[in-house]
Amino acid sequence: MTISQADRAVGARLFSAFLDAGAAPVDADILQPAETLLDLYGETIRHRAYVTADAVRGEQMLRPDFTVPVVQMHMSEGAEPARYAYMGEVFRKQAAGVERPREFLQAGYEVFDGQDPAAADAEVFALLRAQLAHLPTRAVIGDIGILRAAIAGLTTTPERRAALLRHIWRPRRFRALLSRFGGQLPEPEGRAALVAEVAEKGVAAVLAANGPDMGRRSPEEITARIDRLRADQDTAPIPAAEVSVLEDISRLRESAPNALERLRDLAVDLPTLTPALDQMEARLEALATRGEDPALLEFDGTYGRASLEYYDGFVFGIFSRSRPHMAPVASGGRYDALTTVLGQGRAIPAVGGVIRPGLVAALEEAQR
Repeated sequence: MTISQADRAVGARLFSAFLDAGAAPVDADILQPAETLLDLYGETIRHRAYVTADAVRGEQMLRPDFTVPVVQMHMSEGAEPARYAYMGEVFRKQAAGVERPREFLQAGYEVFDGQDPAAADAEVFALLRAQLAHLPTRAVIGDIGILRAAIAGLTTTPERRAALLRHIWRPRRFRALLSRFGGQLPEPEGRAALVAEVAEKGVAAVLAANGPDMGRRSPEEITARIDRLRADQDTAPIPAAEVSVLEDISRLRESAPNALERLRDLAVDLPTLTPALDQMEARLEALATRGEDPALLEFDGTYGRASLEYYDGFVFGIFSRSRPHMAPVASGGRYDALTTVLGQGRAIPAVGGVIRPGLVAALEEAQR
């Protein structure tokens, strides 16, 4: 599937609108350093990136999106605050038989501004929404930061909290871990048997019985791992009320104001939610200031958990009403932690979003 002239015309129009909003134009090389960047995208993109290599530049990939290279550029040389706009091709593998483009256009707008994160969130969302005002769309919002705040408040060990944070973007694995940590599922059989064998025979005997090489780990690494398993086995379950809060967040599907009210109720049992909810309230107020009616925004407690893993706060998607099964026409979110990683410790709050010109062109053609 090739990129049409109509796609490019829409992309140019969007790019111009982002420049008019105060953004500086920016580009990114089509070939990006794979070793540095692939882990930042997470599994969703990692398995869909086109990767190549040569003797001079090492392992490279065709850019799967613009945000990561734009952040990398800004953190190395950009002044703050800053706004950037871009438009160009991105590349992603598709499964056999899936009729989705492997090459398509992205037009995007990124904001690096720590003075008022809620206002920046609203700025990006409202600007992208305005470009789609002539199309029938619906918007879904979420907040990865709320789930992260809930995990941070759990009455459990740092190791268990870290494991849950790692698997936010793998909902099935996350649910399984939460059920086990909450005492609702038993310890995996093989793990429980190993811990029992070590308790009976000792680490040295178990290592000797399994030969000098158990997998690729050294004896010291294996011993440390067994110690962690034994400590985890002795850890008390996460209180049922706290598990219930996480489950309620994941099930939440409401208008944004009603969702905030429900989340405030949940914060009674898990007070670490409160700062994230204050930020959500400020964001809804900022959206209202920009002409968006929060009551018409659908809040989904799981939204963003199947997308790019660098999002850590506000997330959103804008979908076609006429083609409900189409991919999001626009999407984006907040990625503060990504700036820390690419800024080598220096960080700045940042948020951005992209529109798919090809999808806009298809919807406009269908309206004619």
